[in-house]
Amino acid sequence: MGGAVVDDAPPGVKAPDGGWGWAVLAGGFVITGFSYAFPKAVSVFFKELILEFDVGYSDTALISSILLAMLYGSGPLCSVLVNRFGCRPVMMVGGLFASLGMILASFATSIIHIYLCTGVITGLGLALNFQPSLIMLNRYFSEKRPLANGLAAAGSPVALCCLSPLGQVLQYHYGWRGGFLILGGLLLNCCACGALMRPLLPPEKAKNLEESIPTEEKKIQPKKKLLDFSVFKDRGFIIYTLAASIMVLGLFVPPVFVVSYAKSLGYEDTQSALLLTILGFVDMFARPICGLIAGTKWVRPRTVYVLSFAMIFNGCTDLIGSQAKDYGGLVIFCIFFGMSYGMVGALQFEVLMAVVGTEKFSSAIGLVLLVEAIAVLVGPPGAGRLLDYTNVYMYVFLLAGCEVTLSAIVLALGNFFCIKIKHGETEAKLEMAVNAAEKEGLNRGVEEEEDHDGEEEPKGKDNGKVCALKAGEEEITVMETGEKEEDNTSI
Repeated sequence: MGGAVVDDAPPGVKAPDGGWGWAVLAGGFVITGFSYAFPKAVSVFFKELILEFDVGYSDTALISSILLAMLYGSGPLCSVLVNRFGCRPVMMVGGLFASLGMILASFATSIIHIYLCTGVITGLGLALNFQPSLIMLNRYFSEKRPLANGLAAAGSPVALCCLSPLGQVLQYHYGWRGGFLILGGLLLNCCACGALMRPLLPPEKAKNLEESIPTEEKKIQPKKKLLDFSVFKDRGFIIYTLAASIMVLGLFVPPVFVVSYAKSLGYEDTQSALLLTILGFVDMFARPICGLIAGTKWVRPRTVYVLSFAMIFNGCTDLIGSQAKDYGGLVIFCIFFGMSYGMVGALQFEVLMAVVGTEKFSSAIGLVLLVEAIAVLVGPPGAGRLLDYTNVYMYVFLLAGCEVTLSAIVLALGNFFCIKIKHGETEAKLEMAVNAAEKEGLNRGVEEEEDHDGEEEPKGKDNGKVCALKAGEEEITVMETGEKEEDNTSI
């Protein structure tokens, strides 16, 4: 236990924005691909599972839901493990779990076994890889973080383009059992990706300074919380969590059902699976391009509104795509869905990083994913249940579109009013702080002039330096010109 290297971004370590960070980005690319593409890729086996176990659409859709629920719901557990042991060991153990779950699922004799093995065990393994990879990406990149997030997020569509046709080939040659076994072996690559997550080391100066601190003073320093619940005091974080929870009710529904939709229209299995490849191909380019745009000076402070636009775009695509009656219509739907889905994928965690900062991100992402897990468990199965009752795919896509559009409205309006109120409160506190500081400075100046007549002037607001003032419990920096530093982060 004591031998674990905890990569807790030591003080004095600046994000390198490159170097070994590109290796971390490559590992994050592969992990993101497996984490998000797997729940969609296993949908190509649904038809065989329905015949094998004599179950309905909603029963098979629950496999993807449990996978996603574990990916999201294990968030707090991942946060605690990462804060205790570090990202690298957690990811390597997670890779073993992910592989073991698919291998065991290949011997399943009922749909319940699939739920436990593919859903729970593999889902937990992917969760133990996905969240630490995002944390490491956040620590290695700062200036180039939006681009890094976009590139890492592109792993999802790339993997989907590969895994969906691969699943069809494996099913054709080896059946669903052989396909699950081979996919389990493929997931062992997560262990190799975990090995790339090298902890950031402090510079020599910081090491020497830390060694010079007496042991008694080191003991006084408070220990880092394994799970920091103080993020719930931030209204921006609450708005983000609420909007994201509504969004995931419908966001993952179309990719899960679009293949079955095409099959219901009479198209061949291979042709139907090609829709996911088209979706993934468009998504593949949308994510890095969106990340690049989000990193520009004008867009970066407004990324929350760009995310809101992407969510509305996605919701409207679902609403319009619900009217598709042939293969051509589904292809057009997949193109526009891939664009909007890619924008959402590139921006969702970038916005969260901007809201809470690097220090609290490991806890914040775990808590957000836990809340979203509930919605993930309801979304696709609820859509599958609706399909079982109506046998009409149009209703499924309409429901998904309404949910995603509603989440965009919640995020945009909540953010707008939160910023307005927050800025007003911040300015009032700053005004009070300046007035109090001026009075305190004048009083101190008079006293020091009496005691030290002729000596150098006391440091006040006109001495050409920055002075730190404390108003209530918040420290506010006031510049010589009277300008007030404000946090320009959206939300």
